[in-house]
Amino acid sequence: MSALRSERSTKRSLILAGGGMKVAFQAGVLEVWLDEAGLSFDHVDGASGGTLNLAMLCQGLSGSQIADSWRRFDPRLGLDLNLEEYIKPLHAESIATLDRFRMAIREAWRLDFGAIRESPLDATFNVYNFTKHALEALPPSVMTEDHLMAAISLPMWFPPVVIGGDTYVDSVYSTDANLEEAIRRGADEIWVIWTVSERGDWKDGFIAHYFQIIEMAANSNFRRVVRRIEDSNAAIARGEPGEFNRVIRLHILRAEVPVHYVLALSADRLAEAVNLGVREARAWCDANGIPRKPGRDLAPDERAPKAPHGLSFSEVMKGYIARGDHPHDEAFARGKREGTPLEAHLTITVDAVGRFVTSPEHEAEVEGNIVCDALGGALRIERGTFNLLLDQRTGGALDPTGKHMLYRLFFRDGRGRALTLSGRKEVRDEPGLDLWDDTSTLTTRIYRGHISAALEPAAEVVASGILRIHLLDFMRQLTTFRAHGETAADRREALLRFGRLFLGKLWDVYGRDVLAYGPF
Repeated sequence: MSALRSERSTKRSLILAGGGMKVAFQAGVLEVWLDEAGLSFDHVDGASGGTLNLAMLCQGLSGSQIADSWRRFDPRLGLDLNLEEYIKPLHAESIATLDRFRMAIREAWRLDFGAIRESPLDATFNVYNFTKHALEALPPSVMTEDHLMAAISLPMWFPPVVIGGDTYVDSVYSTDANLEEAIRRGADEIWVIWTVSERGDWKDGFIAHYFQIIEMAANSNFRRVVRRIEDSNAAIARGEPGEFNRVIRLHILRAEVPVHYVLALSADRLAEAVNLGVREARAWCDANGIPRKPGRDLAPDERAPKAPHGLSFSEVMKGYIARGDHPHDEAFARGKREGTPLEAHLTITVDAVGRFVTSPEHEAEVEGNIVCDALGGALRIERGTFNLLLDQRTGGALDPTGKHMLYRLFFRDGRGRALTLSGRKEVRDEPGLDLWDDTSTLTTRIYRGHISAALEPAAEVVASGILRIHLLDFMRQLTTFRAHGETAADRREALLRFGRLFLGKLWDVYGRDVLAYGPF
C-alpha cells in the first residue's frame, strides 16, 4: 500500500532513522508496516542510512520492493578503500570512498532521481551543511545522487560532498532521527524505526570508540526530543499548554541489529537483517494491536541458483539422564551413578542453504536415533528440528551477543509412548575459554508427548540431563559434511555460506572486542 497520505484526522509522520547498514532491518519493517499493516503516512523523514530507504520510497517502491532491494544487495560491491590517502595519515581525506557504492546501488536498486524529484510524498532528507553549520531537511524536489551520498557520508570513513560550493556530510552528529521536523510539520503521531545500538557496552579500540561516539550523539539527541514530547504530553494532561500545544503519540520499534554500521561485507547477513526486521515488525504489530494481513512466509533467497543447494552432516552426543525434572548438572551426576546413559545419533539436513542462512530461525531437519536402554533401546526419531545459533533475548529485547542452539526431537519409547527431547546449547562469552563447552554441551529435558516449545511449561518432564560432543566424535563429525548441488561450484558455495554463517555468529559472541559484529 502507498505511504501517501490517507483520509485521517490525525497527521502521521514516519521516521526512517539512521543506523548505517543496519537499516536493512528497517527495510524489513517497511515490508510489514506498509504492505501488511497498510499503514499510511503524511510525512516521511530520513537521516543517514535511513535516507537510502526514503529514496526508494520516494521513487514509488512498496515496502516489499524496498526489502527485496536489500535482500539482493551485495555490500562487497560497494567496498572502495581510499588507498591513495593512506600515505598521508595525519591529514588523509577518508578511509574509503563512496564511488563504488554509487555504482552498486545504481545497478542493484536502479534509483531514478528524476522520479524521486517528482515524488508526491511529503518527505525530508537530512544532511548537514558543514559550510553553514546548519542541518538541512531537503525535500525530494531538490534531491540528486550527490545529495544522497552526502546524507550517508560519515566523516572520516567517507569524504564530504561539495554541492554548490558548500560542504555536506552525514547528519548523524546533529540528528539521526529528526523528530523536530515531524513536529514542525504538524505530526500528531510519530512512528520511528530505531536501530542504533543502545546496549551501552564500552569497548576499547579506534573503530569501537568512533561508533560509540556516534551512539552517544544519536541516542542522546533522540532521547532528549522524546523526553520533550513526553513532558509536553504530561503538561497537556494536567491542563497546561505543553511545549508543542498538542498531544503527540510516539510509536517506536527498537532493535539491536547484529550488523556493523559500516564494516558489513556479507550479503547473507544483510538479507537476514531484512528478514529479522519482518519477523520483529510482525511481532511488534501483534503486541500493539495493529491489524495486518498475512505476508510472505519468507522471501526467496535472491542469490540462490535455480536449483537450491543444500548440505548435511552427522553429529553424535553422549551423556546421562535421570528420571524426573532436576537441575541439569544434578541429573547428569545422578544418571551417571544410576547407569542411565543416553546417546543421540543425528543427521542434520539443510535443504536450501540460501534460505537457511538468511532466515533468522536457521532451522534444519533432523533424522537419526535416540539410544537409551532406560527408555527402550534404539529409538527412531520420527521428526526433528535443529536451530543454529539463534539470537537470545534479554527482557524481551534481542540480545545477539548471546546465542543458543535448539534441538527438538520427536520419538517414542520402547512401549510406543510419544516423547519429545528438547535440548539447548547456551553460547555466551564468559570469563575463561568457554567456546568449546558452549558449543558442545546440550542441556536436555525429555517430555511426555510430542509437544512444541510453547507447551513445555505445562508438559510432564520424563527425564533430564546433559549430552556432550566428545572431541573424537567432533573430529569424525567434520568428515561427514556433504554439500548437495548441481555443480561443484554450487556445492562449494553451499559449504562457504554455511561456514560464514557459523563463524560470523560465533564472532558476535566471542569477537566483540575486535569488532561489534562479524563482518562476514
